[in-house]
Amino acid sequence: MSETENSSTELRRQKALLKTGALQNAILNSANFSSIATDENGVIQIFNVGAERMLGYAAADVMNKITPADISDPQEVITRAEALSLELGTPITPGFEALVFKASRGIEDIYELTYIRKDGSRFPAVVSVTALRDAQNIIIGYLLIGTDNTVRKQVEAERARLDQILLDKNAELENAKFVAERANLAKSDFLSSMSHELRTPLSAILGFAQVMESGSPPPTPSQKRSIDQILKAGWYLLELINEILDLAAIESGKLSLSLEPVSLAEVMHECRTMIEPQAQMRGISMAFTEFETPYFVSADQTRLKQSLINLLSNAIKYNTVNGTVVVYCIASTPGHIRICVEDTGEGLVPEQLAQLFQPFNRLGKEASTEEGTGIGLVVTKRLVELMGGVIGVESTVGKGSVFWIELTLTTEPYTAIGAAKPLAIDEVQFPADAQLHTLLYVEDNPANLMLVEDLIARRPNIRLLSARDGNRGVEIARASRPDVILMDINLPGISGIHVLKILAKDPATAHIPVVALSANAMPRDIEKGLEAGFFQYLTKPIKVPEFMETLDRALKFAKTEATVAAQKDQA
Repeated sequence: MSETENSSTELRRQKALLKTGALQNAILNSANFSSIATDENGVIQIFNVGAERMLGYAAADVMNKITPADISDPQEVITRAEALSLELGTPITPGFEALVFKASRGIEDIYELTYIRKDGSRFPAVVSVTALRDAQNIIIGYLLIGTDNTVRKQVEAERARLDQILLDKNAELENAKFVAERANLAKSDFLSSMSHELRTPLSAILGFAQVMESGSPPPTPSQKRSIDQILKAGWYLLELINEILDLAAIESGKLSLSLEPVSLAEVMHECRTMIEPQAQMRGISMAFTEFETPYFVSADQTRLKQSLINLLSNAIKYNTVNGTVVVYCIASTPGHIRICVEDTGEGLVPEQLAQLFQPFNRLGKEASTEEGTGIGLVVTKRLVELMGGVIGVESTVGKGSVFWIELTLTTEPYTAIGAAKPLAIDEVQFPADAQLHTLLYVEDNPANLMLVEDLIARRPNIRLLSARDGNRGVEIARASRPDVILMDINLPGISGIHVLKILAKDPATAHIPVVALSANAMPRDIEKGLEAGFFQYLTKPIKVPEFMETLDRALKFAKTEATVAAQKDQA
């Protein structure tokens, strides 16, 4: 090798040494982490600038005097020695040995430790330990590199605090939800109970009044007036009960709607048929605009009719003498249609409009002769909103008001070609059958039993049997094999639903149609009853035409079932 080459190599070596020295100085003088180097016995030999900054000691205070264990939390050192002894299966002395034992065995070791500053304050550190070895692989010391872990610990503590707050809030919400659900359930149970308790005596009042009204010989004019007043007050009381229950069901989220395409023309026709007698009694003329185009809206048909009937009834009730009511539809916004009910009443001032949809607020009409609860409009508003619609009103004092419902337009429902058109109720006829039928009525209330006895007395082709409790009802059903069974729900001993299950499991009675006749009239009661398998679910008070029609349907069904059974036996 030439002298020039040797000179060049030496220059590169010196530069490398200078660079290495610069790097070492940079490490030793770094203020971002502590570098503590010890001899093989743990006595500190190097204490860099970062260590001085973090721990508050000058290098001269610790070098050749103490070990890193002397500036560490003594209890943590003891705990670490015990844990390592168990982990590695060998006794480890608390002190510096516990801090470097793994590194001395060639095991990578990074752990958390609390350092104690010169002023006695403490801070968490993450420490990485490495054994330093000479050329013969003999340990000549240890290097402990530490970083201040205070910020990360603070972040973790804050995160834990926030997580705990979130857990506490969730627990509060769950508890509030539980309390609310229990309150709703308690309210529903209370309303169901009150509905039953109110309907039971009302059933007798309205039932016997209907029997007297349609009796033979017919009542005298004086009696007729009295009966009319009983029926009017009774049906009004029933309407009030239903409105309160509807509002309670809506507010508790228990009311379910079935949204489907509904023909406006069909709904309007049904509403007109139902409301015109009321208008004629008051001398109010009504006009329903004909539809040039068949409109279908997304709605629950029953609840839409209920909402419109309420608006129409109010328009008639609060109209002027010989006033008019006009019903028409207009396109409001794209994809929507507005159904308007316009009257010629007194109109409403702004203060009344602001209070219009408040429960039990009759806007000063409490002293008038017009009956009302102040609930109907509130229920109507909730129902319309549940159907995705909007309700509103425009009024001019002295001229009248226009109440409107705006709903979403939809397409006409698909109808299969050749599908039979269902008959309306008044088109279904049940001819009198000379054959003697047997009807079993399971009822513990004497007044309700007496009412049905009076109604069945008008049907000479029906024999009535009765039972005062569910167990006796099962016995009579098995012995007499009635054609139809009427079943109360709240019976002494076992409930009507339980009786139905017993009858359904018995081959001798499983085919008999069982009609529920109950004062349990909440929607969930009716749904529960139908799911249990009742042929139909009638609520008290009895509406005589509906009761008779249901009885005829059940008898016809029973006859069909008997014919099918006979054909099977012959086969």
